[in-house]
Amino acid sequence: MGRYVPEKLSGVDQAAAKVEREIREFVRRDAGLSRPQRTEETEADAHGVQRVETLNALIQRVIAVSTEEIDRAILELQCVRDALRREGEQVNRDLAGYASFNQHLMIGMKIIAENLKQWKGAPVQRHKDECNW
Repeated sequence: MGRYVPEKLSGVDQAAAKVEREIREFVRRDAGLSRPQRTEETEADAHGVQRVETLNALIQRVIAVSTEEIDRAILELQCVRDALRREGEQVNRDLAGYASFNQHLMIGMKIIAENLKQWKGAPVQRHKDECNW
């Protein structure tokens, strides 16, 4: 099963790829250095501390980008949730209106049906001048 690789990387993916490249480069440089002698230990320690600080700063930048991206996603999801909630409330109001309309329509239909029964059962009175036989 192949791994999905998006054609266009998001900001977080780009930042992660950059961090990965920089970490690999850092490790290659660090591994390429020979072990310093005793007289150069202080200088090597200072250089190592500087590398660690650079790596920490890099990691902090990635964390900041990731946190911003997560915050943006949360905000968008909250907006979608609020919109869905409003739409749901509107659908409930519409359904209540349709139910009320249907109830009134049923009452009206019963009244019409009762009136038709009464008219059907009533004798038809015709005037003499209406019949031309």
